[in-house]
Amino acid sequence: MERLGSTLTATYAHPRPTPSNFLPAISTMTSTYRDHFPHYNLTHSLSLPWKPSTYYKVASNSPTLAPYSTRAQRVSESTMLPFVSNRTTLFTRYTPDDWYRSNLTNYQESNTSRQNSERLRVDTARLIQDKYQQTKKTQADTTQNLGERVNDIGFWKSEILHELDEMIGETNALNDLKQKLERALTETEAPLQVARECLFHREKRMGIDLVHDEVETQLLTEVDTILCCQERMKLHLDKAIAQLASDRAAQHELEKDLSDKQTAYWIDDKCHHLRNTSDGVSYFRGVEKVDATVSVPESWAKFTDDNILRSQSERADSTKLRHDIDNLLVVTANEMWNQFNKVNLSFTNRIAETADAKNKIQIHLPKTLQEIFQTEMTIELIRKAIRDKSAFLKVAHTRLDERTRRPNIELCRDMAQLRLVNEVCEVDDTIQTLQQRLRDAEDTLQSLVHTKATLEHDLAVKANSLFIDQEKCMGMRKSFPKTLRLVSFC
Repeated sequence: MERLGSTLTATYAHPRPTPSNFLPAISTMTSTYRDHFPHYNLTHSLSLPWKPSTYYKVASNSPTLAPYSTRAQRVSESTMLPFVSNRTTLFTRYTPDDWYRSNLTNYQESNTSRQNSERLRVDTARLIQDKYQQTKKTQADTTQNLGERVNDIGFWKSEILHELDEMIGETNALNDLKQKLERALTETEAPLQVARECLFHREKRMGIDLVHDEVETQLLTEVDTILCCQERMKLHLDKAIAQLASDRAAQHELEKDLSDKQTAYWIDDKCHHLRNTSDGVSYFRGVEKVDATVSVPESWAKFTDDNILRSQSERADSTKLRHDIDNLLVVTANEMWNQFNKVNLSFTNRIAETADAKNKIQIHLPKTLQEIFQTEMTIELIRKAIRDKSAFLKVAHTRLDERTRRPNIELCRDMAQLRLVNEVCEVDDTIQTLQQRLRDAEDTLQSLVHTKATLEHDLAVKANSLFIDQEKCMGMRKSFPKTLRLVSFC
């Protein structure tokens, strides 16, 4: 059992043999008893620095342990039996050596206790100072770590903000370009409709002009070109829509990460500026045992870095897609513009050919009409000539008939007879020749009339073709270049 007057720490640190008889140390510090025996009541005396009440309670029951105590004397006088002088009733309990040894032991115990106490006080003061410095250093390290953490969060915040601004700009640029592509795709419907209407109108050509010419070939090529451009535009439009979804998903992750970083930055910055004198500090028992963490610094940094890398990758794909769309708009506009020029050139050439043919018809038609008139006059002349030859033939026939009535020997084949026969033959041949010529002239007249009708019909066909190509088709195609400029530069 621990002895009164000494501390547990001192006893544990410096064990010593327990004397057979000793008095409790009276020089022990009050704080020691307060620390180890809080239930004892310590009182003060005029003769001693302080006295424990326990000692005097014991002394009151055993007056010999405290013969000099006034209270003990009063208690002894009231409880002691009357003194009896018989020596047989008295006996000696201690010897003087015991008394000196007890005092010496008490002195040594007192010195030891005081030395232990002094050493404990010095060690305690040093311990308190060391622990204070250690605690202060630990808090400073924690504050420094919080500051570094705040700096790390601030760094990643700035990286996320920079990437988020870039991503927002890229998303807006891609969205604008998507709308531009949609307008371009819509605007290609007008040129396609124009080309199809040109083909439809050219089906109304008549006769020989309903030909599969260069204009029709170029118009069909133009329709195929516009449809091909529309397919490529639709394909890139689908890619733009999908890329916008990916960009917005990456942007959402960045915004979510930024929101978390801002919250964490505010909390850690608040913790970084907390001091021992700050308001709101309190005990939260067991909070050090709560581990709600879901990441380590490596995974934490990798998470944000992955978000940034994903955003950069999506942004690079978006930038490449924007360049592809820009190139597509330029290429498709150039293709449609070049084909438009080819169609217009073929229209111009065809119109020139048709106009030239029409002009030539208009030149040949009056000549044909004049030739018909001349042929009709020739026919009349031939008919008149044939009529005129009838009189000569009649005269010759009459002469020959009359000469057959010459009598007897007078029926001579003389020169007159021969000449009359020859005359009849010549007139017959002349009439036959003129009649053949009349038939030829009539055939020629019929041919000229047919030619005239053909020329007139062909003239109407050429006029109709010119009206279709020049007025209707080229009239519709005047707005086509404006549409192409809108497609290319909208």
